[in-house]
Amino acid sequence: MSGNPDEYLGLPDGKAELLDRIDREWEELERAVSHIRDEQMQVPDSGGWSVKDNLAHLAEWERFMRLHHMRGLPPHEVIGVDESVFKAVDEDGLNAILFERNKGRTVSDVTDALRASHEQVLRDLADMSFEEMMRQAHAEDPQARPLLAWIVGNTYEHYREHRASIERLANQ
Repeated sequence: MSGNPDEYLGLPDGKAELLDRIDREWEELERAVSHIRDEQMQVPDSGGWSVKDNLAHLAEWERFMRLHHMRGLPPHEVIGVDESVFKAVDEDGLNAILFERNKGRTVSDVTDALRASHEQVLRDLADMSFEEMMRQAHAEDPQARPLLAWIVGNTYEHYREHRASIERLANQ
């Protein structure tokens, strides 16, 4: 899934800081991927994930963030599974569903989708006030986490997490 939204002690103090953190980590992610050839992007690690799989994962969870957390669509619809399936699986199960869905895609399709997703995230954030981001994301959330925690966990923290995996793969 994404970075852990429970760990939001270091949330940005404003929209400019949020966008700056997103931009910095996005640039680092792009830099990490820029020198990797298409063939290398498809070589899996010991856990079975390739660079391409990491990038597809990021795009899927950005999409989930936008459509579920930001727009309020039901999570099972966003993931594209029956509600009973969604409720029966944990985060690893959801990641496995998304992995299977994306494993046959081409590198260019995945990288294009990630870039398009990132651009849409930036457009969506541009249209949102920081006050909106600080509101509780989900009424049923007992921790009353703000939307900002989900944005952080599905953008720059998630980019950082997967960039580390990508860099390990690139250095194999």
